[in-house]
Amino acid sequence: MSADEHIPVLLQPTVDALLHTPDGLYLDCTFGRGGHSCALLEKLSAKGQLVALDRDPQAVQAMGEIKDSRFRGVRSAFADLESALDLLGIDQVDGVLMDIGVSSPQIDQAERGFSFRRDGPLDMRMDPQAGESAADFLARAEAREIKEVIKNYGEERFAVQIATAIVARRAERPITTTLDLAQIVAGAVRTREPGQDPATRTFQALRIHVNQELAQLEQGLTAAFKRLKVGGRLAVISFHSLEDRITKQFIEKLANPKSQQDARLRKLPLPEPTPLMRKLDRIKPSKEECELNPRSRSSVLRVAEKLAEWPAGPSVGGNAWGA
Repeated sequence: MSADEHIPVLLQPTVDALLHTPDGLYLDCTFGRGGHSCALLEKLSAKGQLVALDRDPQAVQAMGEIKDSRFRGVRSAFADLESALDLLGIDQVDGVLMDIGVSSPQIDQAERGFSFRRDGPLDMRMDPQAGESAADFLARAEAREIKEVIKNYGEERFAVQIATAIVARRAERPITTTLDLAQIVAGAVRTREPGQDPATRTFQALRIHVNQELAQLEQGLTAAFKRLKVGGRLAVISFHSLEDRITKQFIEKLANPKSQQDARLRKLPLPEPTPLMRKLDRIKPSKEECELNPRSRSSVLRVAEKLAEWPAGPSVGGNAWGA
């Protein structure tokens, strides 16, 4: 097992929060290199089971190294988790884990094109066989679209300057490598926070766009809730504000459904909508973990418990539960 190549973030808190019954069936939606999956298997009983998903072919290869009858792995994006569970004949699970973002091995392998510190082809796809690479996107997109991606997904205040520089440069020759793009960005970004590379936000934004990560997360959260048993737990590890905001709002919407109702409905003598989830915890890495693994510094774990299924049929005046 190659889990030693990657230090799993918030490992023990995640296992402790997610695994509420050792005899249960759990779903790791983002296998990576198997750090969380291996830790869960250690805590599961002989009756427990674990299913893991990943769309990265190297992660799928790592799945095959786990020789445990309680474990099954499927090549799948986590947005498609329902299809993956159907393939295995599984209706519901006791817990779902999502570790959002890019793994250390993906960053550290220059040929994957995620890193602005290592020269390699400008790819950035989690699944190199699917979708459009970052290089292809930058070659065909208009300056406005490039600017919007960098601004919205990277929260980059110099998005206009970077997009303008990219379009000017590609008119001279194609942008095909990571260091090529990093140099273009460095020339367009005037100031940056101490210790942060000028290309950090741009690379993050392109990675999110190429892999449709935020849309995947939204779809995956909805699918995870549907497939959780009542009493089951959802654990999501995020690494930046956009992911964490989506997760927080999703849980809040189901934990406090009255807040989602139209203001006019809240004034009517209607039955209180039933909370569908309960917020359990929000956990940040310890100082010791951040020192051991600096990439964990921005991570946050949110945990919630499913209390009830979505109500059948439409609600009065629209769906107050956000389904």
